[in-house]
Amino acid sequence: MAEITKDMTIGEILRANADVAPVLMAAGMHCLGCPSAQGETLEEAAMVHGLDIDELMNQIKAL
Repeated sequence: MAEITKDMTIGEILRANADVAPVLMAAGMHCLGCPSAQGETLEEAAMVHGLDIDELMNQIKAL
């Protein structure tokens, strides 16, 4: 699996590893295919959704 970082866009992350999608969906990020997902970093999306980026990264790394 390619390394996932908080500076990657949601689109980049999903192209690198589609298995991350259920983690993001469970965290409340339901608009994975919308235009903002192509330009918004994981860290930015976490902030918008009120999520702890470190906890989210831990969940992704646990895959």
